[in-house]
Amino acid sequence: MLYRPFPVLAFLLVCLSGCFVIDNQFTGLPPGPWRGVLELDPSNVTPNPKGQPLPEKLNLKFEEVSGGELPFNFEVIYDSETEFHIEIINGEERIRVDDIVMGRDPQTAKDTVLINFPIFDSFFRGVYEEDVIEGTWVVKNRENYSIPFVAHFGQAHRFTTLRKTPVMNVSGQWKAMFELETDTPFPAIGEFQQDGNHLLGTFRTETGDYRYLEGTVQADKLYLSCFDGSHAFLFEGKIQADSTILGIFRSGTHYQTLWEAERDPTFELTDPDSLTFLKEGYEELSFSFPDQDGNIISLDDERFEGKAKVIQITGTWCPNCRDETRFLIDFVKNNPSDDIQVIALSFEKYQDEAEGLRAIRTYRDKMQLPYPILYAGYYDPESAAAALPALDHIMSYPTMIFLDQNNRVLKIHTGFNGPATSKYDEFIADFNKTVQSLQIAQER
Repeated sequence: MLYRPFPVLAFLLVCLSGCFVIDNQFTGLPPGPWRGVLELDPSNVTPNPKGQPLPEKLNLKFEEVSGGELPFNFEVIYDSETEFHIEIINGEERIRVDDIVMGRDPQTAKDTVLINFPIFDSFFRGVYEEDVIEGTWVVKNRENYSIPFVAHFGQAHRFTTLRKTPVMNVSGQWKAMFELETDTPFPAIGEFQQDGNHLLGTFRTETGDYRYLEGTVQADKLYLSCFDGSHAFLFEGKIQADSTILGIFRSGTHYQTLWEAERDPTFELTDPDSLTFLKEGYEELSFSFPDQDGNIISLDDERFEGKAKVIQITGTWCPNCRDETRFLIDFVKNNPSDDIQVIALSFEKYQDEAEGLRAIRTYRDKMQLPYPILYAGYYDPESAAAALPALDHIMSYPTMIFLDQNNRVLKIHTGFNGPATSKYDEFIADFNKTVQSLQIAQER
């Protein structure tokens, strides 16, 4: 949206003094392609605390991208002469953003813009001048977390306009290991599609995937990035003489680690149905948590009695969970029978219950959830495990639990292979098969 009164909260967020005046002559951001850059300062990125970094490898040089810049693309699209929205582009994905406020700071006579991602509790705030936006990206559910950014109108490239001939085509499946600098590296599978210099792909792990990544291959270097309002991912890799890849992965300014990969089309991750399980002595699941209005919802409630259930362990801050939520929304809409109930248990990055309820209320409204979402508590492993004591642990958001009509656990599926991966269709087929088994058991 182009213009609307600037609310008090937004006023405080952009830290303007004096009255906020709307300039009727200002027609908003120019339509067309934009290139944004999150300015990650490597000196402020803390290597994974589980182990010691390897200095000789952390000093890898990447000439095409200076100083850990994380680029992303977006397009400004006008819906009418006075209203517009933004679409953030990550490969095949386009994310619509229409919670936008623009106006004029009367003291500096500069145009300001506030771009909100309400589902993820983050926003851009900046000053727009001469086809350039400069400001910060702020994540509200992290303490004092902001990253400088700049965006330029009319630029459609992502990392670079260079066209260095790639030393090889990296298309295909790669066996990868992350957190090499620790005593407990974890496996992943890289899925890449290269067309000349252009590179698309993702990484699948046992706890989920890194969604839609887009980038480039330049000579013996590769670059991939993603920004979706919650994730800010930057992958940089160097193709070695033996055709393996050694690289650095950054998530915002709070996490950095080493990764390596070798081409391996046969490598498999652990079966996602075997990673989370019930503790000995438990057969059923039970819980009671508040919904967005503070009403306590329990599995023992009459509306769930005698019905099979799909329990979604989720978090409103989690884009993988949002992908799974979209899948479940479609499932509920395409299966109007209430014989199988879906219930979301949301573990939030707010320990304060009021903030957690606010987060799930916003999420429910924005996603138009057709099933209940409950505030289950704080998202850290210890708190989550205490909230659901029947489970041995919660290692991933999302996790999906299938219950029969007597609340007995049929299966627990850890993580989510989303639409950016090659395994999404396999996930759908497996989900449908499990639901059919629940329906058959219910009819007996």
